[in-house]
Order: sequence, then C-alpha cells, then structure tokens
Amino acid sequence: MRTGSNDFTIDLRRLRVLQELDQRGTVAATARALHLTPSAISQQLAGLAREVGAPLLEKQGRGVRLTGQARVLLSHAVVVHEQLERARADLAAWGEGTIGEVHVGALSTGVASLVAPAFERIAVAYPGIAMKIVESEPPAVFTSLDVGELDVVVSSDYQDGPPRHDPRYHRVDLLADPLDAVLPIGHPLARPHGLRLESLSAEPWVGSGPGDPCSQILLSVCAAAGFSPQITHRSTEWGAVAALVAAGCGVALIPRLAQPLPVDAVAVCPVVGTPASRLIFAAVRAGAQTDRVIATVLDTLVAVAADR
Repeated sequence: MRTGSNDFTIDLRRLRVLQELDQRGTVAATARALHLTPSAISQQLAGLAREVGAPLLEKQGRGVRLTGQARVLLSHAVVVHEQLERARADLAAWGEGTIGEVHVGALSTGVASLVAPAFERIAVAYPGIAMKIVESEPPAVFTSLDVGELDVVVSSDYQDGPPRHDPRYHRVDLLADPLDAVLPIGHPLARPHGLRLESLSAEPWVGSGPGDPCSQILLSVCAAAGFSPQITHRSTEWGAVAALVAAGCGVALIPRLAQPLPVDAVAVCPVVGTPASRLIFAAVRAGAQTDRVIATVLDTLVAVAADR
C-alpha cells in the first residue's frame, strides 16, 4: 500500500510494538516486555511496514535499528495515543452523563420558562453537555421526536395529544400552568382577585388556530365551566392575543408561563371555581431515559420546574 492511498490505515497494536521496540532497543527485549515470541514481534513489524508502505527497520550488526520513516511514524504515534486516551475519557464521561449532545424541542412558553433556565444550569454544572434547542409546537414536536430529530420534548396535555401512558414515550410531569382570564382594562367583569369563567360566557373571545392544542385546551376548560366560547379573533402568539384583548376585540385565557404580557392595557384575573390550567410535561422515546445524558437534562428540567 502506498502512503498516499485514500484508505491508508494503521493497526494500532502494531504501532504499539514499534513504540516498545524504540524503548527496549532489541527485538528480544520487546518480545519479553509484550509476552510474545521474537518471531511474532518481527511479523507485527513487517505487517506495519506493509501498511505504511515504508521500511521501518534496517540491519545494524547482529541487530536492527529504526529507519528515518519509523521515527516519523513514532512522532505521530504519540499524538494518536493521546487522542485515543481522550476518546476513552470522553466515552467514560458520556456513560457518567457529563458529556454529550441533546436536541430539545419545546413549545414557546416552555423554551422561555423551562428550557432556557435548564440550559443555563447545565452549562455551569455539566459544560460537556451541549443542548440544541428549537421551538416546536405539538403535534409536530412529537413527529420530530419519533423520527429521532429531537431527544427531549416539552409540551402540554391537550385532547388530541399522546395519552399519558402512551408506550412510545417516557413522560415526566413538570408543572401545572394556570390559565388566567385576560380582559380589556376597565372591563366591568374584571376581578383582579379572581373571576368565575362562566361569567365570560357571553363575551367574544380571542383564541388560537382552529384545532391546535391551545384552542383545544380553551374549549375543554370552557366546556367544564358549562359553555362553548364564541371565538371571534385568532392568533398563535400570546403577545398578539393580549394586544387584541387590549384593543377590545374580546377576552382570552393566557397561560401564566406566558406572562408578564408585553401589553399594559389588560386586566389579568385568576380563574376561580372551575379548574383552569394546562399540564406541562417532558417526554423522550421509551427507553431513552436510561441514557445518562438525557436523564441529566430531564432531571434539570424537573428541578427548574420545581423552583417555579
């Protein structure tokens, strides 16, 4: 094989024999150190010479000495073995959950309130773990998880979402996110200390896209309060929803994780009586929770959620 070949390879065990010969000085001493026969040492070195396409030994009296090409090869051997030790250490760190790469997809409020703080904590405590974060809403986020584009997702429960005990996923509940009623400032039904949701049954509503998870949550919560909301305006961005409310377009339910709102001219009122909240959870492909790096990310998300 010529050294310029595109498939140039070296048997690292043979390279180790060459290093030992350089240290021991003779084939016999090298054989004793490696618990091999002198014949086996000679065969290993001959095989290495064929691999690199260059002579490695030349006769010197009754013994041998290393050629110039062998010296060049040994100078690279030091770097090769150092890199192998780094690889060994990195693999051990991966097994300990201290090095790796995790792709995380989360709904927008989850990115801001849970994933970004988790990123900060992991960057300090586990600098070897790289988190790659993308904002992604269900159901698309679960498709990305299924095909392996994402390792961890942060989502909310909704009617058409994966059931709690879906065998495809390992799920970790993070927190219940209250939904607050948001009304135009000065609205006669606004009660800063809390209002009953059914009191808004005759109001026009600002909702999200038809059939999307946020819309399903709104319909489910209102149904529990005994009415179906008249959704007149729609937006998928919470700041825009608040702006429409401030303009007098209607009322809305906005998650507390999306607050504070970028609009001042609204009254934010807790909902009393009928429970109004959404459950935020993290999910990974079933079995992936045993990966120490993914487990570290999940544990950190749980800790961030607990602190909220």
